[in-house]
Amino acid sequence: MHFHLGVPLVRSDVAQQVIVSAITVHKALGPGLLESAYSHCLAEEFAYVGLAAEWQVPLPITYRNARLDCGYRIDCVVENTLLLELKSVARLLPIHDAQVLTYMKLFKMKQGLLMNFNSKRLVDGLKSFLL
Repeated sequence: MHFHLGVPLVRSDVAQQVIVSAITVHKALGPGLLESAYSHCLAEEFAYVGLAAEWQVPLPITYRNARLDCGYRIDCVVENTLLLELKSVARLLPIHDAQVLTYMKLFKMKQGLLMNFNSKRLVDGLKSFLL
């Protein structure tokens, strides 16, 4: 995880486009809604700006050579290069960071974003992860 002066560093054009799209949605809706409302609106925004995104991507777990579907889902994979995890919670907790990092490791993604839409300013609920 990389930070500069408390603001997460963005390492790709895709991540920058995702953040701009999320800010657009957040400005239109504001905080306080369910995560599902933000994800639906963000999907519309991604389509509008031309970002390819897959939503609710299954994340099976491999254990002792057995592939197990334990019901885990990645909120969104953007342009096959960025894992996006959305929240609408009072505050982000260390378990949310661990979730993103574990999902990135299991899905073999190098970059991830964690966004908490229940923030007064979206940038205050944004974390960027690089593996």
